[in-house]
Amino acid sequence: MDAVATKKITFYAPGIKRYETEELAQKTPSHFLPFSVTGTECALGCDHCKGELLRFMRPTLTPEELIRRCKENLIEGLGGVLISGGCNRHGRVPLEGFFDAMGYLKRELGLKVFVHSGLVDESQARGLQEAQVDAVLLDVIGSDQTIREIYHLEATTLDYEASLHNLSRFNVPIMPHIVLGLQYGRLEGEGEALEMVSHYKLKALVLVILTPLLGTPMEGVKPPSLRDVQNFFAEAKRRLPHTPVILGCARPMGQYKQEVDRLAVEAGLDGIAFPAEGIVSYATNRGREVSFIESCCGFNIA
Repeated sequence: MDAVATKKITFYAPGIKRYETEELAQKTPSHFLPFSVTGTECALGCDHCKGELLRFMRPTLTPEELIRRCKENLIEGLGGVLISGGCNRHGRVPLEGFFDAMGYLKRELGLKVFVHSGLVDESQARGLQEAQVDAVLLDVIGSDQTIREIYHLEATTLDYEASLHNLSRFNVPIMPHIVLGLQYGRLEGEGEALEMVSHYKLKALVLVILTPLLGTPMEGVKPPSLRDVQNFFAEAKRRLPHTPVILGCARPMGQYKQEVDRLAVEAGLDGIAFPAEGIVSYATNRGREVSFIESCCGFNIA
């Protein structure tokens, strides 16, 4: 039995959407919920998103509303939250004003708190540290061209490096995300992003794949080839042998998802969010020890 076949694998299904297959189903859909501090507003209008991803989150425009919504969902079994939102023109999610509320959710309500940020300056890193958040999810981009043309952001890869540095300096747990295929389906800069994150202590690395969305400039774009995805999975595991590497929520549906999920199992990835039908059996048949958590990727990682 090879090394991959002996490893554990966790399947995740947070309450971002309803999830049910013949193998797995959510029993407590409200166990982990996503909130947006900007509603559906985002100043960047990135080519791959145009704010569409924010529509899957619950709008919570004030700290008081965030606390109230969380208290209301405790009776439904709420165990954790993802706090996110659209970016301002500087590429930052306006988290200022929410740090005390995050701390309250942690200390008083006993919730896990994950934050999906944009670029993080020193002040925000300090606020996230004081709130004792469980992890910060930061999309890391390794191409200046992608930052400029896809994100419409006047920034460079050095700004993403600085964000990682700020979080690390304040000992905030980091779960960077790398999106494969952001440059209209082509891999350009993902290797540089992997190199960048490999220099930091990470809670986990999350890999996601460009998902063409209706109403965006990329709605007809083909995602990266399966060969490119396979190679990147292998390289991520090679570069980060002691860091959990997880296949995150975003990836195209259908046969492509089936194939990608199989590749993730074969590459020895440590987790998969919203696994395709049959993937649990596929992992079990390869000797993987399977567990299932109705929460965000990395929820079970210390």
